[in-house]
Amino acid sequence: MNGLRYPWLRFYGRVPATLDYPQLTLYEAVAASARRVPDAVAWDFLGTTSTYRRLIDDIDRCAAMLAALGLGRGERLLISMPTSPQGVIAFYAANRLGAVPALIHPLSTAPEIAHYLDATGARVALALDAFYGTLAAAAPKRPLQKILLARIPDYLPPLKALGFRLTKGRKIPRVPEDPRVVWWSEAMTQSHSSIPASESGPSDPAAILFSGGTTGWPKGIVLSNRNFIAEGMQAAAWGGLAQGDSILAILPIFHGFGLGVCVNAALMAGGKSILVPVFDPATTARLLRAKRPNVLVGVPTLFHALASDPTLARTDLSCLRACFCGADTLPRPVKERFERLVAERGGRVRLLEGYGLTEAVTAIMAMPEQEYREGSIGIPFPDMAAKLCQPGSELEVAAGEEGELCVSGPAVMLGYLDDPEATAQALRAHADGRTWLHTGDLARRDADGFFYFVLRLKRMIKSSGFNVYPTQVESVLHGHPAVEEACVIGVPDPAQVERVKAIVVLRDRSQESEAMKEVLISHCRGELIKWSCPREIEFRRELPKTRVGKIDYRALSGEESA
Repeated sequence: MNGLRYPWLRFYGRVPATLDYPQLTLYEAVAASARRVPDAVAWDFLGTTSTYRRLIDDIDRCAAMLAALGLGRGERLLISMPTSPQGVIAFYAANRLGAVPALIHPLSTAPEIAHYLDATGARVALALDAFYGTLAAAAPKRPLQKILLARIPDYLPPLKALGFRLTKGRKIPRVPEDPRVVWWSEAMTQSHSSIPASESGPSDPAAILFSGGTTGWPKGIVLSNRNFIAEGMQAAAWGGLAQGDSILAILPIFHGFGLGVCVNAALMAGGKSILVPVFDPATTARLLRAKRPNVLVGVPTLFHALASDPTLARTDLSCLRACFCGADTLPRPVKERFERLVAERGGRVRLLEGYGLTEAVTAIMAMPEQEYREGSIGIPFPDMAAKLCQPGSELEVAAGEEGELCVSGPAVMLGYLDDPEATAQALRAHADGRTWLHTGDLARRDADGFFYFVLRLKRMIKSSGFNVYPTQVESVLHGHPAVEEACVIGVPDPAQVERVKAIVVLRDRSQESEAMKEVLISHCRGELIKWSCPREIEFRRELPKTRVGKIDYRALSGEESA
């Protein structure tokens, strides 16, 4: 990489500017780890652990089982699982066959599942027994042939398994007779014919993940073996994730970071992935105390909750070596409170903000370890290039100017599933000969190459003919000491088309009053042009969150529309 073209390279420190990516499939990469550290612990799930030797054994057995169910090279396997051994094993087993797993949220509704099945053409699905009813109620155009059902106790120690059955297990409806159903625990113990090595290579599809669905149904994003291996190695190099390290897999496996870094990068490195089936701050705090992971990743709401958790104020946190925050803007007070907590409990970690998107697996830039720039999302990872272009064009803007963030490099997707038009809009060959992913996000860059997220181009309020960007207003509200959380939306208005409304959670609920609303509006007027200021403020006890812990502005907009 050219130092003049990429000025951020001088801030890399110990991180190499380029990496040597093995020409392997994901299965082959994990198999290499199993040969290197066969007796090391690969995963930990609620107290049950597996060595790498057993993991590769289970993957091979699962691949033979899936082949017996009719899954073959190029076909799709729908995985609707929490972060669990079955989901991880099936993911690599499908890769072993040359099949392509499509991962979705296990709480998806029947219409959503039908959409995913229609989009992927999957004939075999893996799900928990608790969600059989929803899966069976889905009505895809091409019916499912096999439903592989797993149970949480499949990989629990005997006493924990019994406890689960007597508590949560009693609430799970009985699965009726269904000729399509195959039980994981039984199928994995049966003998199946051995299968030949897959002919798949690094450039072949490895997974289908789905976008957040900013408009209409979520798009299927097709990612290759090379995408996952490159992004995983880049993130590991940035965070120092190496053999013998452990990472909390609190982000779900249908999420690019959960699958690509918390699981795949850890297993490629020979580290341990601590699988967390339920995403919540209390569980994370308990696991920090009990499992002592070296790497922790999450969203701002998680780190805010951890910094406020009284149990961690008495916990040795010297185990933490790298912490990353993404998905939403990280307020500086949250960063400082979390870093102060860790420092007081024996650690020296920095909470590094980053940026990523599923179209590049997940994170592709972050703050370097020894640098901090207020409001910055950092600099690109090794072998990833980034630039800013005038929205809708290939014309690059100068440093300091705002433009659409475009990225290029080995982590960038193959394209959108069966959508050549959307793929052509997102992936464009520029005059420099590289293919660039147009992210749809507005950003700016300083002279040193640090990037600053401005807004998602599609999230905009049109008020009295002016463009209002909610993230900008939210940032100003977060700057007021009384504000805990804030979300800004546009609500219908006969005179303005849309007026700006802020939904706010205060640190101290006793301060909720009309006077406080005026204080916050006045605070915004001091920093924003008048049409960007909230015309209305609503106080709430909490804000709705998405399945990965981000503030769900779409849910709030939907409430107003209703």
